[in-house]
Amino acid sequence: MSNLGAALEGGGVRFRVWSTRAGRVAVVLHERPEGDGPPVAREERPLQPLGDGLFEAFYDLPEGTLYRFKLDDAEVPDPYARALPFGVHGPAEVVRAHHEWRASEWRPRPLTDCVIYELHVGTFTPEGTFAAATEKLPLLAELGITAIELMPLSSFSGARGWGYDGVGHFAPHAGYGRPDELRALVDAAHLLGMNVLLDVVYNHFGPEGNYLGSYSPEYFAHAVQTPWGDALNFAAPAMRRLVVDNARYWLTEFGFDGLRLDATHAMVDPTERPILAELAAEVRSLPEHRLLVAEDETNDPALVLGLGLDAIWADDFHHVVHVLLTGERDGYYDAFEPKVFELARCIERGFVYEGQAWPPSGKPRGADASGLPAPAFVYCLQNHDQVGNRALGDRLHHQSPLDLYCAASMLLLFLPMTPLLWMGQEWAASAPWQYFTDHPKELGEQVTAGRRAEFKLFAAFHDPEQQQQIPDPQDPATFERSRLDWGERDAGEHAGVLALYRALLHLRREDETLRVPDRSNMSVGTVGDQILWVLRKGPGGDRLLVVDFGPCDAGGPPTPPEGRAWRLLLSSGSEAHPALPPARAAIYAADGDAP
Repeated sequence: MSNLGAALEGGGVRFRVWSTRAGRVAVVLHERPEGDGPPVAREERPLQPLGDGLFEAFYDLPEGTLYRFKLDDAEVPDPYARALPFGVHGPAEVVRAHHEWRASEWRPRPLTDCVIYELHVGTFTPEGTFAAATEKLPLLAELGITAIELMPLSSFSGARGWGYDGVGHFAPHAGYGRPDELRALVDAAHLLGMNVLLDVVYNHFGPEGNYLGSYSPEYFAHAVQTPWGDALNFAAPAMRRLVVDNARYWLTEFGFDGLRLDATHAMVDPTERPILAELAAEVRSLPEHRLLVAEDETNDPALVLGLGLDAIWADDFHHVVHVLLTGERDGYYDAFEPKVFELARCIERGFVYEGQAWPPSGKPRGADASGLPAPAFVYCLQNHDQVGNRALGDRLHHQSPLDLYCAASMLLLFLPMTPLLWMGQEWAASAPWQYFTDHPKELGEQVTAGRRAEFKLFAAFHDPEQQQQIPDPQDPATFERSRLDWGERDAGEHAGVLALYRALLHLRREDETLRVPDRSNMSVGTVGDQILWVLRKGPGGDRLLVVDFGPCDAGGPPTPPEGRAWRLLLSSGSEAHPALPPARAAIYAADGDAP
């Protein structure tokens, strides 16, 4: 069932539909509106049945044609639409790619080279568009970023959203720009030497504008619920084909270098061959290696070692750093000890949980991950989930002292694991990043009420009056507050943090030892209950990181152990930039080793 939807061929358009519900299928052509009015249906043309639920027709129509499909007597959008300029309920547009690729010799960077920068197109810039994001890419490349990760781009209801309620999975969200503007963004990143990864959602469809079930009930497993609605029915060949086709579409039609697979633990699959294995095999058939990264809460190394993915979001590292810096124990943070030995064990093992009982459920979580290479663990201090799913959308540096935040930043970028940065963390951005939506009124009110109710178990929001302080996702001001303020980037402490990140990324890239992502030559330990050290050995000699997580600063960089001569390479404090507080972390080279 490949090539569903509408495709330009020769002098016309071929329409192709699969439906097990409809006895008759037609394409309804629409007139472009004058001014701000909606498109108007003007003509209906039949598709011919081919058997097995397939319908097809070829008509002499131009690029830019607007259309919807009619299934018996119901007119519905095309779930395979390549452009939805009037939103998820409106007609699709027949489009083709016109972008002329400049980075024609580009080859994707391997995971071992990746420093990932996650961003949300709508709040990354004041304009919130592909074109505006493209203009900022040189700043990321200059900083030392080697891969950007775009949050989901599939068309979703309304003007504002995170992207995880997508329903038009082949049509980039129209509010961000035209499909060719997305291609231009990817091309520009490649010219700057950066991979571009795309976050895709194959565990549910959004609650508004999802017409896929109108074509066939086989697409969804209605008896299986995810936290976001009906599960996708991976026992149905049609749904498996949609997911595999969609992954291939983004990688080949837009030039993405890899995919971040959202909540793979919620991709309920009863079949003998998991859909993730099928998807990985399809992606591996492409000429160049494309990265596949799972967000998966199970801590299961088989995602890489068995199913053939490249890496896993390893949130245990984030969680233990968070509790260590903030002391917070609400929700799942209560499953992590705010102790340096817990952090040391996480770094040494990759995860904290490798089969131990997970306190929220009492069931075993995780498995031995000693067979995974360091780059297979994606570590972060912030990401969209860990910031945006907080009640107020406050970032880590809003909750912890700046000296500890800088020390944790040094730890993240010293380790051989794949680091992921969340947009703005490189300058300790002042803007929160909150949960925002733009649903129709009734659904929006349900989302707002549900958002506030989910935090009632948290100590700070027990009281209903306190819950009312949680921002309304439907309020446009919630979205506006979440935009980055690029004007603050080079001022005061923001400039100091930015200078530290720039120096760290330069050292990670240029140092012969640090640029080799090897776990086997790394050792981790603690001194007392507040000092963490990490030693990395490599072709450039020994490199030692010392971090002081204690309650008070010592007035200067923490010192290395006696008995060996060490030379300071970089500290996390005022030695790196005068706007920073005294250092809590320092990187040393053994005397005589190259810097």
